[in-house]
Amino acid sequence: MTNSTIKKIKENIKILRENLNISQEKLSELADVSTDYISLIERGKRTPSIKRLCMIAKALGVEPYELLK
Repeated sequence: MTNSTIKKIKENIKILRENLNISQEKLSELADVSTDYISLIERGKRTPSIKRLCMIAKALGVEPYELLK
């Protein structure tokens, strides 16, 4: 993935999470990933795999492609 795609993913996850008024901890529970993993993604330190991107998207109630735009 390009840097701009990674930047978009992290921004979109954070925006959607905040719009839902849920914590990183709650999102991690819903997506079945660790809180640290969500934090690393939102800080741009980690890039989620396609599988995990789909899990996070589902937890946020969006289609995976929506995290890329």
